[in-house]
Amino acid sequence: MSRDLCSVRPLFGGAISTVFPQRFEDVSNIRQVPDHQEVFVDPSRDESLIFELLDFKTEVSDNGSASWFLNDLAREQDAEGFQLIEQSQVLEAPGLSYRNIPAVATTAIGEMAISKARQGREAQNLVRTYVANIRLKGVDTDVLVTAYEPILINPLSESAVAVGAGLAVPASQSGIMPMCDVIKQSLSTFKVNDWSLFGSSA
Repeated sequence: MSRDLCSVRPLFGGAISTVFPQRFEDVSNIRQVPDHQEVFVDPSRDESLIFELLDFKTEVSDNGSASWFLNDLAREQDAEGFQLIEQSQVLEAPGLSYRNIPAVATTAIGEMAISKARQGREAQNLVRTYVANIRLKGVDTDVLVTAYEPILINPLSESAVAVGAGLAVPASQSGIMPMCDVIKQSLSTFKVNDWSLFGSSA
C-alpha cells in the first residue's frame, strides 16, 4: 500500500491542475525552467515528472503519438539501446474538449540508457520512461507528460551521489507510488482551468 500523500498541484500559474505525490518538488524553486515546461523531481529517488505544452504536431497521427514523442525524446537525449515496451490505443479525453472539438490521449513506455545533461556516455543510467500525450486539438496544443524512473544507476553518474549506484529500489519496497501509477494519476486528473493560457488559439 502506498503511503504517498497526493495533492492537487497547480501548473502554469494555475491555468492547469493535476494530482500527483507531494514528494515531487518544483524544480523552478531551484533553477530556471522554460516557460512551456513544469518540472518536478524526487531527488531521493532521482525520479522526475515533466509537463510540456507544445505546438500541435499535425504530421503525427493520433494512433501512436505518444510513442512518436518517446522516440523523439530518445533522439534528443542521445539515448542508447532504446526499446519501446508498450503503447496504448487512442483514448478519448471528454473533459478536455474545447468548443466541442474532442481531445484524445495516448501513452507509451520505453527503456533507454541516458546520461545527465553535462555527463558523457560513460555515465549513462538505464531509465524507464513513461510518456502521455494529450492532444488538445481545439487549441492546437500537444501536452506531453513524461515520467523518468531509473532502473540501474551508473556509479559514474551524478545520480549515484544522491541515490547510490546499482539497481534502484522498487517503489513498492519503499511504500510509495510507482511511476507507472504517478503518470496514470496525473493523466486521469489533468484539468484545464483557464483556456486563455493557450492564447489566440483559445
